[in-house]
Amino acid sequence: MRIDNAEPNASMLTARRLRWTDALLLIAGYVALDWASFFHPLHGLNITPWNPAPALGLVFLLRYGWKAAWPLALAVLLAEVWVRDLPVALPVSLAIAAMLAAGYGAIGELLRRRLGGLVIFSDRGGMLQWAGIVVAGTLLTSLAFVLALVALGLIPPEDWRQAVGRYWIGDGVGILVTMPLLWMLFDEQGRAQLGATLMRLDTVWHVLLAAAALWVAFGLGAESEFKYFYVLFLPIVWAAARQGLAGAVLGAALVQTGIVVAVQSLGFAAVTAFEIQALTVVLALVGFFVGIVVDAQQRISAELRQTLRLAAAGEMAGALAHELNQPLTALSAYGTACEELLARGDTGESLKSAIRLMVSESFRAAEVVRRLRDFFRTGTTRLEAIPLAELLPAAAAPFRMRAEQAGVELMLSPAPEGIVMADRPQVEVVIRNLLSNAFDAVAVRPAGSREVRLSAEAEGPDRVCIKVEDSGPGLSGTAAARLFEPFSSTKSSGLGLGLAISRAIAEAHGGSLRAEVGGHGVFRLQLPFERKASND
Repeated sequence: MRIDNAEPNASMLTARRLRWTDALLLIAGYVALDWASFFHPLHGLNITPWNPAPALGLVFLLRYGWKAAWPLALAVLLAEVWVRDLPVALPVSLAIAAMLAAGYGAIGELLRRRLGGLVIFSDRGGMLQWAGIVVAGTLLTSLAFVLALVALGLIPPEDWRQAVGRYWIGDGVGILVTMPLLWMLFDEQGRAQLGATLMRLDTVWHVLLAAAALWVAFGLGAESEFKYFYVLFLPIVWAAARQGLAGAVLGAALVQTGIVVAVQSLGFAAVTAFEIQALTVVLALVGFFVGIVVDAQQRISAELRQTLRLAAAGEMAGALAHELNQPLTALSAYGTACEELLARGDTGESLKSAIRLMVSESFRAAEVVRRLRDFFRTGTTRLEAIPLAELLPAAAAPFRMRAEQAGVELMLSPAPEGIVMADRPQVEVVIRNLLSNAFDAVAVRPAGSREVRLSAEAEGPDRVCIKVEDSGPGLSGTAAARLFEPFSSTKSSGLGLGLAISRAIAEAHGGSLRAEVGGHGVFRLQLPFERKASND
């Protein structure tokens, strides 16, 4: 769920208490990442092709607010001491560390206010805003940082554009590629997703594909100016399509690691390394967007399945209410008869027969409940041989009184001799749904022109078509095309699920349900059919 009000989310995030263990984790993690990515430094500073350490700082700033700024500044200072042997004086390093911490803190604060901090990697809108804020924020931070170094005489004035570009690319690549992985690692649900993804068998194939793509890009492509670099899209996009954002995050991290190893081991020039890293950003973002789309599709699919289950429960409740009416009425009648027999002192065969009938009707009611429940829960059908001449009148019987009250002429044509292999309660639900829709359709007609016909005709040696026709306005081509889609209904009070479920029942029986386009309503239910053998 997306929360648009940023302030409650911001307060919720900044309310996290920053423990000393969290501060130590930030400092140690930042220094370790800075050490791992310190290659091709410009003028001996932290202007490198890949700078993932700020991504860790942003994660902590989003989780703990400005309270994480002081350990972040300390981490930047310690990285200057341990990774780069403090290339400038201590007061200058302190000022630089404070400035960078403030710059990253501003990026984190803007992300928290714009996105609430909770939906950054949950939808495409959040991802786009995150990428835009990171790109703009790192550009401004890079500009301020480099200009400060130029003013201190640490970078020649004529190199300031080159320095800004390289620092911007290094920070941008590091944050855009690494932050989603770190964000998921620090989130309980994200860790569960990553763990489940790593345990999947197809992850092995993703790793092998990534290794092959890296070999093609840097092995075969090294002598041709990396013209095969585009093959690196394959492992990331494949992982995203198969495993969603978690797969894309792992794929991007794997490819990024491979690129860094290749750049180091093959001794690429600094300019080449920066160009490759700029392309890496595109690789990662494409994978992330594909992963987010896949995750969104899976969430929508799960929500739709849950909604359909609830709708099916409603349909089942309606079907049960009708199907149980007859056995319950019979049970009531037999119970009343038993009372009268007992009142007369009759405990003989008549009482025993009434009790047996009550037991039989109770079993019948339980069978109706079980078979409809099985279908709506699992799609299970229990086929039995039902005479067609018996099925149609039984399905139409409840509409006789409704027809009289609504002024509808309900016509039942003679059915072919034979049997259908079907689950009686389920097929009766379908026919009654079609008849109910037909009655609704003719309600707009004036009295005397309201007609509904239920008929059946054999189609081939093993099929029968049960047809429901009405004198209503009929269907247009557009309406017929959307008629069986879930939640597509022409009724103001309808859910648009009756026909979708009816078609599912028909197909579960090996048949079909379709509507015809024309000047009046026609629905055709096709089912397996066995003709009655002739007595010649």
